[in-house]
Amino acid sequence: MLELYEGRWEGKLLHPGDFVLCADEKPSIQARARLHETLPPLPDGDGQLVEHEYKRMGALCYLASWDVKRAKIFGRCEAKGGIEPFDRLVAQVMGEEPYASARRVFWIVDNGSSHRGRRSVERLRAKWPRTPELILVHLPIHASWLNQAEIYFSIVQRKVLTPNDFTDLAAVEQRLLTFERHYEQIARPFEWTFTRSDLERLLKRLHEREPTLSLAA
Repeated sequence: MLELYEGRWEGKLLHPGDFVLCADEKPSIQARARLHETLPPLPDGDGQLVEHEYKRMGALCYLASWDVKRAKIFGRCEAKGGIEPFDRLVAQVMGEEPYASARRVFWIVDNGSSHRGRRSVERLRAKWPRTPELILVHLPIHASWLNQAEIYFSIVQRKVLTPNDFTDLAAVEQRLLTFERHYEQIARPFEWTFTRSDLERLLKRLHEREPTLSLAA
């Protein structure tokens, strides 16, 4: 995965017809209708007054894919996550150019239930067996921080979902999809600095400390 961020796969440079995507889902996004109107930010920049009591108006799942090199976002809202919603996201991306006629499309994902293990690899490979070839790349367990889609979700949390004050789920969906279009106009690829060499050095340090860590445990 780190090699893909550097533009390589199995030690070779990626082909111009190859694309690298990160995908993830942000589940259980609630629509909280505040019982009193949320006031604009204070003029001195000292916060914002938000009513603490609210009425729950339901929740949805936001799925998104981030093109690592093109800073392109594909997103969709679903009632919940799962295999079928994730496959619909994949189809949404793979049906558009330049991915529809790409040589290979790499999808970097975590180990969530909608795309976990060998079965997910085989399922998606069966749907895209030839050009474009879809290659699913799983992150190590407990390493979701290596997924660049998580960086985009952190931006969404700050810019879109805070404060959470929505009349209904349609308002949440509209805000999310509108922000996608806005963010694409200003987005640049994330400056990823953690390389495979950094990982090897980190693993070496952890290995050297292993006896001490075992005694501490």
